[in-house]
Amino acid sequence: MKLAVKRTPIRVPGFRFAGVRCGLKESRKRDVAVIASDVPAAAAAAFTTNRVKAAPVLIGMQRAPAGRLQAIVVNSGNANAYTGRGGLAVAREMCALVAGELGIDEALVIPSSTGRIGVPVPRDRVRKGVRDACRQLSADGFYAALEGIMTTDAFPKFATAGVVIDGREITIAGMTKGAGMIAPRMTLPHATNLTYVMTDAAAAPAALRRVLAVALPQSFNAVVVDGDTSTNDTLVLMANGLAGNRRLTPAARAFPAFCAAVTRVLTALARMVVKDGEGATKVIDIRVHGARTLRDAERIADTIARSPLCKAAFFGNDPYTGRIVCAMGYSGAVFDPHKVDVYFDDVQVVRRGEEIVDRVERRAAAVVRRPEFTLTIHLHAGNAVAYRCTSDLSLDYVRFNSAYRT
Repeated sequence: MKLAVKRTPIRVPGFRFAGVRCGLKESRKRDVAVIASDVPAAAAAAFTTNRVKAAPVLIGMQRAPAGRLQAIVVNSGNANAYTGRGGLAVAREMCALVAGELGIDEALVIPSSTGRIGVPVPRDRVRKGVRDACRQLSADGFYAALEGIMTTDAFPKFATAGVVIDGREITIAGMTKGAGMIAPRMTLPHATNLTYVMTDAAAAPAALRRVLAVALPQSFNAVVVDGDTSTNDTLVLMANGLAGNRRLTPAARAFPAFCAAVTRVLTALARMVVKDGEGATKVIDIRVHGARTLRDAERIADTIARSPLCKAAFFGNDPYTGRIVCAMGYSGAVFDPHKVDVYFDDVQVVRRGEEIVDRVERRAAAVVRRPEFTLTIHLHAGNAVAYRCTSDLSLDYVRFNSAYRT
């Protein structure tokens, strides 16, 4: 699904960005990016829960818990995953090069990579790319850096927000990449989706960790494109404090407003990832209400979001609900099938466990033909709710991924 995104200048006080070409991508597009703060910044990060973790993820997991970062270095076109000790050496060298070029502590630099798994990184090309990116850092380099982190993305994904704290205008800007291998399950402190959010707010690392704990479940951990959790998923939030507000803590009066603003940015970015799902033609919001427990609600929402049969039906504009209730039944959730209600937007298609699509076929079919619609399920078993955002499964997805390596 292609989406035209209007570019307006994006600047975050105290942050500089760069994106360059070093030959990792066959397309010859930018493939190395650097994001740097003028001063050490408070930071929080989340990483993939896949047991097979890429080399840069392993290094990031070691450095991020300290709560202070100053730069991020990213390469696209090669995941540097399943590459053994050599891959770890390359990731460390990328950080060391940034630290040397910028004159900062290497422990304040973390790496990221995205691309094909199991392919050795062309070391000489990456070295040149990292050096070039450091020398081209600019306050106006946001979009160049964004291009540098992209792989199969059909369009650039970014979002901004502002909030006033202590009379100071706070800037928040985020960028993300991802179209396939998307079912992020990121944990704190230790998310292929790469997401970086920068702000000039003054905030304690504990406040940033709390923001991610609140925002991730309703943004990136709530989206599914194909059900595959990448080896490289990474999300980093950096706050350099140059806005001059009183330092935010989780208990600060202004914290909820700041948390809500960052959450808006992350939610917007996550939804863009679903819209750009490889071959996707639709975005489906799945809302489960009235579950016995949160786990039951999440099991049902997850199972439907990942089901190839449900996703294929969404692609085919089919309002048939048999696949949906079947997925609910094997999800592991406990509920009474005879109490279930199901809606496509405001059109009810299951009433108390009985499909009634034949009575509302025309209206239901009109809903599922839309590029975006909501599937709502009422279990009438309790008060727990869950949300997931997913895409359909199209012929183009199969064609693209069957030929990904060849």
